[in-house]
Amino acid sequence: MMTGMDTLPLTPDELLTTTRSVRRRLDLDRPVDLAVVRECVEIALQAPSGGNAQRWHWIVVTDPALREPIGGYYRRAWQAYSKDSAPGAVRDSAAHLADVLAQVPVLLIPCLEVPTLPAGSQASTWGSLLPAAWSYMLAARARGLGTAWTTLHLRYEREVAELLGLPDGIRQGALIPTAYYTGETFKPARRTPVEEVLHVDGWGG
Repeated sequence: MMTGMDTLPLTPDELLTTTRSVRRRLDLDRPVDLAVVRECVEIALQAPSGGNAQRWHWIVVTDPALREPIGGYYRRAWQAYSKDSAPGAVRDSAAHLADVLAQVPVLLIPCLEVPTLPAGSQASTWGSLLPAAWSYMLAARARGLGTAWTTLHLRYEREVAELLGLPDGIRQGALIPTAYYTGETFKPARRTPVEEVLHVDGWGG
C-alpha cells in the first residue's frame, strides 16, 4: 500500500527520530498542495535566528520548466562529487535522487539575506537559517511528506540564482526536495552509540 502518511499522529520523540532523508521513496506522481508547503514554512518561521533578525527567504519551486534546469545542475554536481564517493547504499540512494530531482513535485530552497559572507567561521551566519530549515523538514514529516537535505546544487549557486531571479545578497543554504513518500513509515536509523560521542566537562569526559 502506498500511503505517505503514518496511521497515527507522531509523538515528539517519534517525529525527531524518524525524520529521514528520503530519496528513493519520494512519490514523483502525487501532487503536493502548495497550502501544505506554506503550513510547513509558517512553522519554520518560529525557529530561532540570530538577534531575531529573521533574514530568511523561502523559494518554492514547482514549475517543471524551472525544476528541469535545477535538476540538470544537480546532476552535473553529483557527477563531479560522486567520483570520490565510496560505493554503498547511501551513494546509490543519492545517485537516484540526482536522476529524478527534476521530477520531485516541490523543491524548497531556504535562503538567507547576507550582503557579504564573513571570512572565517560562518557558524553564526548559517545558524540563523539551518534550525528553521530543519523545522520545515519536521513539519513536512508530520504531514506525511518526505524530504532530504541536499547542498550539491550550490556548486552552481549563481546559475540557480539567475534562473530564479534572486537579488544580490540572497544566499542559498540548501535544496530540500519535498514529496509524499511511498510505503508505510520510517524507523530510527542506526547511529554511533551516545557513549562514543558524548563528552562531559571536556573531551573524553
